Amino acid sequence: MDEQDRLAERFETRRTHLRAVAYRMLGSLSEADDAVQEAWLRLSRTDAGGIENLPAWLRTVVSRVCLDMLRARAARREEPVGQQPPEQDRDERGTDDGGDPEQEALLVDSVGRALLVVLDRLAPAERIAFVLHDTFAVPFEQIAPIVERTPATTKKLASRARQKVRGTAVDSTVDLARQRRMVDAFLAAARLGDLDALLTVLAPDVVRRAGRAALPPGVETTAIGARTVAEQTVVFGRRACFAEPALVNGSVGAVVAPRGRLLLVLTFTTEGERITGYEVIADPARLRLLELAVLGE
Repeated sequence: MDEQDRLAERFETRRTHLRAVAYRMLGSLSEADDAVQEAWLRLSRTDAGGIENLPAWLRTVVSRVCLDMLRARAARREEPVGQQPPEQDRDERGTDDGGDPEQEALLVDSVGRALLVVLDRLAPAERIAFVLHDTFAVPFEQIAPIVERTPATTKKLASRARQKVRGTAVDSTVDLARQRRMVDAFLAAARLGDLDALLTVLAPDVVRRAGRAALPPGVETTAIGARTVAEQTVVFGRRACFAEPALVNGSVGAVVAPRGRLLLVLTFTTEGERITGYEVIADPARLRLLELAVLGE
């Protein structure tokens, strides 16, 4: 085995970790794989004998590549959220970006859909600093050169990102816990298509409102009454498998995010232990105005 083969072998032992880092930074499996491959190309052109800490070197290279990709993405302002009409949900299984749908599904589940949605709203440098420090415990002194800031400023970047990720609740912890129970129950019933379970969590006079883009043609944007709402949820609720509770404008709601890409947001009104109303928001302009954050355990 020559030196290049040994180097390739050492790189392969780090590939899974580098992919995990890149995926959290980019939210796309195919782009994460591109970033990791670029790191290998740079390593193969480098005198590895001069690298004291290969894992740290590779993580730094991948992070810089991801930062460049995030900046380019922000400059292009591509892929605005909420643009996919329901009859064209081509990306719900992750088949349109060249990635492996099963692998991407596993990554999305391991990271969390709500977190991926919120990370996508961070500035590039904020996202890099938060992911490296809060997820992978990289010291700020090592992150600073990557984001081209001082360690003190890098710490502030991560802190600002952390505040955005966690959000601020408008209700007490008790209210949030109660709301979370109902939203969890609603989503679980919707995923299973369980009509009886939906009727249990919905108030008799519940009202469901939805943006036109969130519904198939010909379906009314407003539905009233538990049975009507429940029956329509069973029929049209297939996206529930891509849904996850999240903090929406300070209250418990849900994001629907195939492949971690925001498609819809659900907001709820509750009374006692019943959902009295919910709205499905699909309009891109409205989605951009929502304050989204990750719910604590």
